[in-house]
Parts: sequence; C-alpha cells; structure tokens
Amino acid sequence: VLMGVSMLAYVVLDGYDLGVGMLMHRATPADQDMMVASIGPFWDANETWLVLGVGVLLIAFPKAHGMVLGALYLPVALMLVGLVLRGVAFDFRVKAQDEWKPLWNRAFFAGSTLAAVAQGWMLGRYITGLQDGWGPTLFAAAIAALLPAAYVLLGAGWLVLKTEGELQQHAVRWAKIAWPPVVLGIGLVSLATPVVSATVRARWFSMPEFIALLPIPIVTLAALVAARAVLNSRLVLDRLAWMPFICTMAVFVFGAVGLAYSLFPYVVIDRLTVWQAAS
Repeated sequence: VLMGVSMLAYVVLDGYDLGVGMLMHRATPADQDMMVASIGPFWDANETWLVLGVGVLLIAFPKAHGMVLGALYLPVALMLVGLVLRGVAFDFRVKAQDEWKPLWNRAFFAGSTLAAVAQGWMLGRYITGLQDGWGPTLFAAAIAALLPAAYVLLGAGWLVLKTEGELQQHAVRWAKIAWPPVVLGIGLVSLATPVVSATVRARWFSMPEFIALLPIPIVTLAALVAARAVLNSRLVLDRLAWMPFICTMAVFVFGAVGLAYSLFPYVVIDRLTVWQAAS
C-alpha cells in the first residue's frame, strides 16, 4: 500500500509539473515565467515520491525490483536523464542571460517530454506483464504517446487554477486539446489489461467482483465528462477554476485503484506475487 500510494502521489504531483513543462513551447516568454513560477515552490518536493516508491520496491520486494528494473532498464535511464535535464534547466533559466533563456526553456520542455514518454512506455510494458513481442511493444508505444497527454491535461488544469487572464484562457484551450487522447489512453489500458491476463479477466467479469469493480469506471467516466463540461463553461475562468484539476486528479486516483484491484496479489502480473517477491 505504501509503495502504491507513493507512486500515485508521484504521478499526480509531478504529473502536473511535467504537464506544465510540456506546455512551455506554446507560451510567450512572459507566460513561460508565470508557468514556471506556478510550480516553483513544489516541483522539487514532488519528485521525492518517486524515490520513496522505488525505495520501498527495492527494500520490500527485491525480486520484483530486479525483474521490473531489469526489463525496463533503458526507459528508466531515459526518464532519469529527462528529470536531470529538467532540474538543470529549471534552475539555469532563472540565472541565464536573456539570449540563453530560450535554450533552457527548450531544455525544460525536452526533459519533461522525455520523462513523460519514458513513464508511458514503462506503464505499457508493466501492464502487459513485461512480455516480449509485437503486441506488447505496440501497446507500450501507444501508452508512451498517450500518457504525456494525461500529464498535459493535469498541467493545464493546474494553470487554470493558478493563473488568470490570457494565460488562463490558453490553459483552458490546451486542456480541451489534451482531453480526447486521455480518454483514448484510458480506454486502451482498460481493454488491454483483461486481454493480457486471464487472472484479471476472471476477476473483472465474474460475480460478485464485477459489481465491486463497477463504481471505478463509472466514477472515472463521470470525472472525465465533468472536466470536459466545465472546460466548455465560462465558469472555468472564475468560480470553477479548481474543477478541471480536481477531476483529472480523480481520474488518476481511480485509475490507480482499478489497476491495484486488478493486479493484487501480483507485483508483476501473472508472474510474481507479493509473497514470492517479499524480502
């Protein structure tokens, strides 16, 4: 539970940081300064949840740690490169002369995008049980392309909440663009998980487990629809500015709950249970 909560906290909290970073290239220099200022007090602390989650995986489930990170060595390395590049760019853009500032802004965008794509690839490979072949590879590539859209939606929701004026209006438009790929990505994950695993398929489509699981997709769908409805309303620029961010966060939370429900007691789907992996 601690490991799962840590990874979920990382995805939600650093997710909006990554989303803001991936939106940098769409903004004016003045808006870029405002975007960075909106995440400035939080971004460094948000990344520490990843350290806690991976640390618990190493200490509590060393066999799973070896299996997962062994299979995902390259995307993990690329993610770390992206996070380092992002951290360097974040600090240097503040101190750089005006002629160099666009370079560090591009580096911040590149680091955020690289980290998000690597995380999407890892999620796709993990859901398919680290299996090899064209099917799992294509699925991982699809999630690598779609997870950044979820981070962009989260980041745009953060900007709607934290900014005003022209930048807030831009953030609403960016959120609307990111919304369809997010729905597509959630749909792909939902379809692929029972196809990959007979265990998950049996748990999803047997009674009474089906009834227990049903509220999760219903609430997730409701949160997505509510986010879109608010984005289409003028109230999103005023009283309901908080709602797109909260709704998107709810999508992540219930998606994680559904994934945990589907996987337990496996740490690696159909290959390694928590008791087999425990130190």
